[in-house]
Amino acid sequence: MTGAQVRRVVVHSLDDVRLEAVPEPTPGPGEALVRSTVVGVCGSDLHAARGRHPFIPLPYRPGHEVVGVVEAAGEGVDGSWVGRRVVVEPNLHCGRCQPCREGRYNICEHLQVFGCQVPGGMTDAFTIAVDRLHALPDSLSDTAAAFVEPLSTPLRAVRRAGDLRGRRVVVLGAGPIGLLVLLSALRAGAAAVVVADPLASKRERAVALGAAGALDASSPDVDLQGRALLGGTADVVFDCVSRESTVRQGIDLLRKGGTLVVVGVAPGSVPVPLHLVQDREIDVLGSLMFVREDVREAIAMLAEGAVPVEGLVTASFDISQAAQAFAASADPEQLKVLVTLTRSAAEEGPSGRGGPGTAPAPVSRS
Repeated sequence: MTGAQVRRVVVHSLDDVRLEAVPEPTPGPGEALVRSTVVGVCGSDLHAARGRHPFIPLPYRPGHEVVGVVEAAGEGVDGSWVGRRVVVEPNLHCGRCQPCREGRYNICEHLQVFGCQVPGGMTDAFTIAVDRLHALPDSLSDTAAAFVEPLSTPLRAVRRAGDLRGRRVVVLGAGPIGLLVLLSALRAGAAAVVVADPLASKRERAVALGAAGALDASSPDVDLQGRALLGGTADVVFDCVSRESTVRQGIDLLRKGGTLVVVGVAPGSVPVPLHLVQDREIDVLGSLMFVREDVREAIAMLAEGAVPVEGLVTASFDISQAAQAFAASADPEQLKVLVTLTRSAAEEGPSGRGGPGTAPAPVSRS
């Protein structure tokens, strides 16, 4: 330890988001010290802050959508990592259980997630095993790189759904994950993708991104409207909300023999119309996080400019404004809220705030 301290965000509730000072960590064998630059606030972060995430107890220390720069390497780590811009693959797996041996380490029997069960990257600096890092191309901005982790989840979900070429698809929910599922499904060759959401602004954004149409999820005849837009029932529905109402909508929208992919994190048990699942031979698939190939595809997709990231970022706050960042994320009109880190706690002094111009004001909604 050097005696230096770093700031770290700790969430006790949505109304109680604090900065704590902790000793700057030193990388151990196989680890790197990463200095954070940009961290996304995820929908899972919001669920957890509200006490509604089934797998993240409060308090917790967020930051699984993190971009940074490697500052130091521990024993056994190639020194060429130092100075590299990186993103974190946050699934911390054992490597020994059957899912890990099968390459499905995203469902490791002992899975912990950096920024969820383990303190994350919403801090000035952190250490992590170097095999959890992905180097970024110079062409990818930090803002774009902040979408690597959230894009990897939709890419995994689309792969779970099978071949989408020529398929009719519905996405339930037009938050960041739903919109990225839309882009991922179109990239995979879907013939048409329709998006459902209760907010008009998000429906408009979905259409602007290439959706064949958008449905008001609060309408009682969503299934009829969806069939009209698609020219029939859907082959695949991605549920990015995972409530009882969306599960029912998804099954009503599907053709017999169709596939429902559960992407959103439900707050707990959700009733399912199992008689329809059985009668229509509907496949219900869960999709959790991602593996390395999904992250690599996300980096490639972003590097190609296939995701209009600037239009998806609706607010940005300095880490000293973390409480405001979480409050902003609770606004359903927001899409992606980012937390930025500009200077270390030591450089900024005891107040934890930067000098003039280092704490950007919130970006207005686009």
